[in-house]
Amino acid sequence: MRALNSKVKTGIIHLTPIIVSLVFGFLCALTLLTAPLEFYPVAPFQEGIGSFGNALYFVILVAIGATVLYILLKRRNQKIITFITGFALTAATLMLSIIYLTTMFSALNIPYADALSLIPSILLTATTVFIIFRTSGKISSLAIILLGGALGTFLGSTIPTLSAILILGFLAVYDTFAVYRGPVGKIARGGLENLRGLSYSFKDIQMGLGDLTFYSMLSGHMLLNFGYTAFIASTIGILCGCALSFKMLEKKGMFPGLPFPILFGLAAGWLTTLVF
Repeated sequence: MRALNSKVKTGIIHLTPIIVSLVFGFLCALTLLTAPLEFYPVAPFQEGIGSFGNALYFVILVAIGATVLYILLKRRNQKIITFITGFALTAATLMLSIIYLTTMFSALNIPYADALSLIPSILLTATTVFIIFRTSGKISSLAIILLGGALGTFLGSTIPTLSAILILGFLAVYDTFAVYRGPVGKIARGGLENLRGLSYSFKDIQMGLGDLTFYSMLSGHMLLNFGYTAFIASTIGILCGCALSFKMLEKKGMFPGLPFPILFGLAAGWLTTLVF
């Protein structure tokens, strides 16, 4: 996350986009609970010893993606950047639209749910991509915020618990390095607005889509695997972590968005599962 104003003062209002993303992720999780479908696992290795491999796999993917984008930005290859981000967001939005609409239609006992969801999914994807890349301001930011909630919930539903914990933990550590020593910080200093669709701005604070995605991955996983109490606890932990990160942002101007929210969210959610 990055402050767009050196004198920015943060408050509860700055949590609004995160709350909106988490609430939308919650609604997506409820959809999956009504008519659960079988998904192909997105983690390449089996749970157990392979969980460390899954965590490394995700960190490497994130690191490679950030490095590639930084190199392209440095070389001012804006058209290639737009193509890559546009393709990635289009593919993600289409996949999520099909999954959630198919689940909704199945819950309503509508026959041929998978086939019927295709055309609405294409229309929804086209609308979302148009809003993100052809409009600006609040409506574009809202589309990114909702996409983060939906994507995170999907990841939380397909990744086993140990792998999810390690992935989130490893990414929180990497985020700290990447912001201060790696490509993420260099990209942020150059302006995240050059990566359209991968960040949003709200009241002089700029945050990445990845932060929202992993917040919802944590809260969504807690809901789908441990119930409402763990979900509420993890969500409160995430918001407390974000509030603390915002206060650090006031002093530093740039601060990693994952460590505190992931730490607090995991701790609160996990402790709840032990008590209740």
